[in-house]
Amino acid sequence: MMVDTSESQIEMDKHPSCFTIEQVASRTGLTRRTLRYYEEVGLLPAAERTEGNYRRYSEEDIQRLEHIKAYKNLLGFSLHDIRVLLATDQEREVIKEAYRQETDIETKIAQLAQTDVLIEQQLQLVDQKIAGLLEMKASLQERLARHAETRKRLQDS
Repeated sequence: MMVDTSESQIEMDKHPSCFTIEQVASRTGLTRRTLRYYEEVGLLPAAERTEGNYRRYSEEDIQRLEHIKAYKNLLGFSLHDIRVLLATDQEREVIKEAYRQETDIETKIAQLAQTDVLIEQQLQLVDQKIAGLLEMKASLQERLARHAETRKRLQDS
């Protein structure tokens, strides 16, 4: 069994809650290139760096990447839409934390209203995606129906 004694691994061992780019790539199924690209376009915050300038990722980074993958692969959102969804999530978290610390009822109500606006924005994106998928489904169902009609005409002639 080989022990990784590279400089990056030695530095990572000093920070057990941090992960190398290779570990994150393996864990998430994303390539190192994709991880760097997501950082470059702002989907992933700039990774912390070791003294040797190696990227260090946290468990929070990995969870964010899993959200990005779900938005992209399962729901088919564009990277732009994902950026909007993630920014909205972050904004909601800030409001949520302020809400927890707030004691004034009127302010709490205003914070809930702010959060509702953000959730409604996210729902609009989801509704747009659903509408597009429903339109595509209807189109495919129409094709099947036309094929069934054509098949019936061919069999009847």
